[in-house]
Amino acid sequence: MSLAQNKKAKTLFENPILEKLTHTHAAVPISMYAIIGSFLVIYGVYNQFLGTIQAIGLYCLGVLFFTFIEYAMHRFVFHMEPDTELKKNITHKFHGVHHDFPKDKSRLAMPPVVSLFLSAAFFGLFYYLMGDYAYGFGGGFLTGYAMYLGVHYIVHAYRPPKNFLKILWIHHGIHHYKTDDKAFGVSSPLWDVIFRTMP
Repeated sequence: MSLAQNKKAKTLFENPILEKLTHTHAAVPISMYAIIGSFLVIYGVYNQFLGTIQAIGLYCLGVLFFTFIEYAMHRFVFHMEPDTELKKNITHKFHGVHHDFPKDKSRLAMPPVVSLFLSAAFFGLFYYLMGDYAYGFGGGFLTGYAMYLGVHYIVHAYRPPKNFLKILWIHHGIHHYKTDDKAFGVSSPLWDVIFRTMP
């Protein structure tokens, strides 16, 4: 595959509206989730649903929990065994095309329509399980998602820096170009260490 081919993925849907929805610049969801995540925490504190210390603690836990969900989704959903046509279709459309065309910048983030639905579902679950604490925890979770999107974008779009952050480029590069059954963490290799999927 040539470099030119590698930069732009083929169409996923014949329907032009569905196809348009599969493309987004990463700045759109990054901004969206950073703003929503911050708003949730501020809203929770302003309305006295949470104390400041509570909000900070829950926010940090939410970010950490997102890194676990990121790892689990990447490992068990996006890389599930494609042993049926349905699974094969899901893994290819949701993630396989990214592995085939890792430099396509318009497909480095999940489209906002899909990710908004998933985020609302997660927040609803958090609110059901923890009530008002969900404002801090959910805010951290959505901020974690924004951070993941930012890391994923810069790792694919820019050269690695000459500092400690270079490990993120190396880690994700190994997953893409050497062994796709290892190094599932993008924003952090933490869960790869815990679950022994470090390359």
